[in-house]
Parts: sequence; structure tokens; C-alpha cells
Amino acid sequence: MTLTRRKILQMIPAATAMAMMPGVKAALPHRVVVVGGGFAGASVAKYIKMWSNGAIDVTLVEPRLQHVSCIMSNLVLNNRLTTKDLSFDYVALQGKYGVRVIQDRAVRVSGAGSEVKLKEAGWLPYDSLVLAAGIKFDPVEGLDSRKTPHAWIAGSQTNLLRNQIRKMPDNGTFVMTIPRSPYRCPPGPYERACLVADTLKRRGGAPRVIVLDANSDIQAEKETFSRAFTQLYGDIIEYRPGVRLEAVDSVGRYAYTVRESDGVEETVYGDVLNVIPGHSAPSLLTRSGLTNGERWAPVDPISYESTLPDFRNVYVIGDSQGTGQPKSGHMANSQAKVCADAITRRAAGLPVDTAERLANITTNSACFSPITATEASWLTAVFRYNVDTRAMGLVGGSLGEARRWNSENFRDMFSWSENLFADTFS
Repeated sequence: MTLTRRKILQMIPAATAMAMMPGVKAALPHRVVVVGGGFAGASVAKYIKMWSNGAIDVTLVEPRLQHVSCIMSNLVLNNRLTTKDLSFDYVALQGKYGVRVIQDRAVRVSGAGSEVKLKEAGWLPYDSLVLAAGIKFDPVEGLDSRKTPHAWIAGSQTNLLRNQIRKMPDNGTFVMTIPRSPYRCPPGPYERACLVADTLKRRGGAPRVIVLDANSDIQAEKETFSRAFTQLYGDIIEYRPGVRLEAVDSVGRYAYTVRESDGVEETVYGDVLNVIPGHSAPSLLTRSGLTNGERWAPVDPISYESTLPDFRNVYVIGDSQGTGQPKSGHMANSQAKVCADAITRRAAGLPVDTAERLANITTNSACFSPITATEASWLTAVFRYNVDTRAMGLVGGSLGEARRWNSENFRDMFSWSENLFADTFS
């Protein structure tokens, strides 16, 4: 299966190759509550309403009035975009599709009672519950994100990091930490290192970008970023793999690290310190028992329903799910359609495990990575359900990457993201 840049663009909005059943009406009144209004939550709410012809009642619970996209958010750091450019409201979901939106925060799930507790409104009943609640950061000793931004949840953190980069001295040092995988991406850590290096290089002086990676090597587009680090930014970027972050001094801007290979401790100073903590499923899921003591929620990928017996009709999609698929906005949109199809079928009294459907459960993830202010690379992968392993697996030959960054990819990056934004929020 050979994937080209054109095929990547065509994946949206047809983000899954399933034999969907648009126009199915619910056999009985069915109430769906969706928690989280990002790419996973907004997509599943929209497609359930579409594919049920409006017959299914859908309520979206989201504390914010707008979602700020992590996709493309690294371009805020070099002033190519603003967070306003990446902010999307829920007007279309409400007015065009009939999704009810409640501005509140979910704090607990009762699987036995088929209820989700909201911080302000109390218990909300459901027939199906979809959790698209994102991530929670691991604690890091001494870390104060108001001074040491992660910018891994787009919005005010992204603007804070941008402003700190603006104020860096020409000969200053930018230090960023990368957590152990799996982690949310985008925003991509290696592309961020490139964009910061590009921005500082254009100013002149002798800047440094130190990348402290908890992983043993580059996790995505290894060949592309290895060449970018050594050939394009060899005089600026210092990449250090296998470095574990132990603590942070957010006032003094120091990162305290340990080298995995020999246990050597090192203190690293940065004029700007960008610490990205490790992450896992959010407190809503762990507090409710949906992770079964693990970092991510176990689910059945034919529907994304929890595999835990106490949580029938509870689905987990996006970053919190534990299927081994990438934790990206594109993938979240793709998983949402599989989940929406399953809920629509079940509401109509139809099975979700027919041989035809199982053979066509496919998801995909794609992303473009800006390497300079005008050039980008791309990476994509397709996953298919395996009826023998009952898991999602990478389709042979589907893993593709550009390997060369260029201006055409950079232009296509905007088409790809605009298609994905429209498919999710419009």
C-alpha cells in the first residue's frame, strides 16, 4: 500500500474505510453523552447526529467555549499562526447538527448507574457515554508550568512559550525535554526543536537548542529529523537521547537529569526551559476505575467500548485509549468515526461484530512536520483490525514519510489541517 501526499489529503473526511451506515434511525430513544470537545469528542458527537439522522440525543460536555488545536500549534512559536487561528467553537455542532453543549467539567463516571457526574450540574444520565478527555501530566518535582511552559495543551501555554522565545538573547540556550513514548503528538517535539532552531538562527548570534529525550532515539521520522538536526541545524541543535528528567528549578531555569546509560547526573540550564512531562489518561478515568491501574484505558477497537465489565456502554477515544495507536488529532478523528458507527448501530439494535464490519475497521494517522519557516515533511500510517489478535495493527506498506522537506509539503500541510478542522468542527 503506497501512500502519497495526495492520498493523505484525501483521507479527510473519509478517515475510515468502514462500511458506514448513514441514515440509520435509533430503534428506541438513545441518549449519548460525550465528554471532551477536541478532535475526538467533537467528531463523534457530529457523526452520531449525522448517521442517526438526528434520532439520537447527543450532549457534549466541555468546560471551555473553544478548542485550541494542538495540530499546527508549533507554528505559533515562530509567529506563522496565532492561537486565534487555531481556535474552534461549537456553534456548528449545536446549530447545524443539533448537539446540546454543556459548559461544565466531568469529574466521575458511575458505570453501574449509567451516570456521569458534572462539577456544577451534578449527575447526568446516559445510555452511551463517550470519554474523549485527553491527557493528564505526570508530576515533576519543582515544575511550575506558569514559569516553565509545556505548550503541550495549546492555548495560553503556547503563547507563554512564544513570548519567552521572543525575549531570548541572541546567544541564549533553549532547553526542551521529551517524555517517554507514547505521548500526544502533535505538537511534535522534534519539529518544535527545528522550528525554534530556525527562529533563533534567523536572528543571528550563536544560539543553542538542547533536546533532552527520555527515549533512546528519535521516535518519529527518524531519518528526516536526524538529517535536520545534523545537516540543517548542526551548529545549533544538540540532541541527547536516553536522558531522564528528575526535577526542575522553574525559578532558576534548571533541568536536573540522569543519563540512562550510566546513571550520570547533570544539571542543564536554559534561558528558556520547555519541559514536557510524561502523560497518561486523565483523573476522570483513573478516579472512576476506567484504566484498571494502567496508564491508558483498555478498550475494544471494534467500538472503543471499555473492556472492563463495570463499564458497559462506556467508550474511550482519542489520547486516553490504550490500543497502541498514535495519540494524534488525525487519529482521534478517525477513531471517533468507528465509535460513532458502533453507537449508531447499537442504538438501532444492530450488531457491531459482523464479519463485513470487522474486515473494514480501519483508522489512519497523518501529520505534516514543519522543519523550517517555509518547508515541511510528512508522515502517515494506516491501522486495520485483526480478527485473530482482536487488536489494531499497522497495515504493511502503509507507513510512509517524505524523508525530504520542501515548500510543497508546507503548502499541503495547510490544506490537510484545514480539511481536518472542517471535518471536525464545521
